[in-house]
Amino acid sequence: MFHMTVTLFKNALVVNEGQVLETDVKVENSVITQVKKHIPETQADEVIDAKGCYLLPGMIDDQVHFREPGLTHKGSIASESRAAVAGGITSYMEMPNVNPATTTIKALEDKFEIAEQSSLANYSFYLGATEDNLEEIKRLDPTSHCGVKVFMGASTGNLLVERPDALEAIFREAPVLIVTHCESGDVIAKNKAKVLESKSQLTIDDHPIVRDDEACYASSSYAVTLAKKYQSDLHVLHITTEKELALFESGPIEGKKITAEACVHHLWFSNEDYATRGNEIKCNPAVKYPSDRDALIKALHSNQIDIIATDHAPHTWEEKQVPYEQAPAGLPLVQHALLTLLEHVNKGKMTIEQVVEKTAHNPAIRYGIEKRGYIKEGYFADLVLVDGKGSTHVTNENALYYCEWSPFAGETFSASIKATWVNGTLVYSEKQGVMDTSNAAMRLVFNR
Repeated sequence: MFHMTVTLFKNALVVNEGQVLETDVKVENSVITQVKKHIPETQADEVIDAKGCYLLPGMIDDQVHFREPGLTHKGSIASESRAAVAGGITSYMEMPNVNPATTTIKALEDKFEIAEQSSLANYSFYLGATEDNLEEIKRLDPTSHCGVKVFMGASTGNLLVERPDALEAIFREAPVLIVTHCESGDVIAKNKAKVLESKSQLTIDDHPIVRDDEACYASSSYAVTLAKKYQSDLHVLHITTEKELALFESGPIEGKKITAEACVHHLWFSNEDYATRGNEIKCNPAVKYPSDRDALIKALHSNQIDIIATDHAPHTWEEKQVPYEQAPAGLPLVQHALLTLLEHVNKGKMTIEQVVEKTAHNPAIRYGIEKRGYIKEGYFADLVLVDGKGSTHVTNENALYYCEWSPFAGETFSASIKATWVNGTLVYSEKQGVMDTSNAAMRLVFNR
């Protein structure tokens, strides 16, 4: 006979919908069934004393690169989702630049099958746009596919979409959310040529000069223009410059057709960190200047930036230890992303309510994710228990990524992730580490 497992969180500081309330939360199997004070302990199989700790809805990371299929020497759906749950990320949406690239519905569904077997967090996958796969894009199902990724510059192979007629067709026809990487290849090429007039080779310090605010703005403004022309649903990923913020409206996310995102590393690092971190923080778009970082944090408060994600993109340590121009762009982030945001909270740069809004509520609203992103009765129990007064020291040795290094190595964060639940199942605890559970994770479903 089927036994229902009942877990009860007592006296948790529940962060939900702009409030922090000390209350109890009852979970039956995969679903939250009660959020109220003084739920009797006798009703539960397991009671968790959460006194003094925050209980957050799990982070929904709408931008990761988990490297499977074809690039599994850098990471896999299994390895990177393990690191994600240890970092309090309970759902993710993964990108198409794997090998072969995810540019057909068949390749897309093949990735869902891999995740069904091996993912520890809930999952969805983007189809990659090319200049000639419009028929595949039109076949996407708004209820079961998260979106279509368009690299408008700054990509390789057939995932680069620059031809105006191809872009217009995608913005006109896509039945799902369009997410974009916006950097102009033409501007980057001109900037590079200019820098090389006065030196023989580029170094990491040139990265934000070559991939400057003009390169970003030229492309993101074009995307916004196309979205307005065709009334498309557009989400511009990883905004890095103060200049681009003028393209986005402030105010709540509900009803917005055009939204923007910032990533944790652009809220943390600046060009001043290249001296010590070098190629470790080489990413596209580039980590830029302290003034840009400050403007992004300000834009979180004005709600011009709607979502915070990671753009987790692991490479091996060896791949990063080469001259700047040959080094791949991207860094591993999912294990420590939430901790960086809690550090901003500790320093008074944002509130814990804002962290939950930007990492859980807003991704759920923007993508129409069914019954996730909130601590509410009837919602799936994707939960993270956080000690806001804890301590987490990061080393390359305790990084759970397959690549075995972290750009935060040497940092000590003033919070810790105590435990993570995916659909009511404990998948990570500080004491026991990551638990390989029997398929607690689910495919994300969308109400749209």
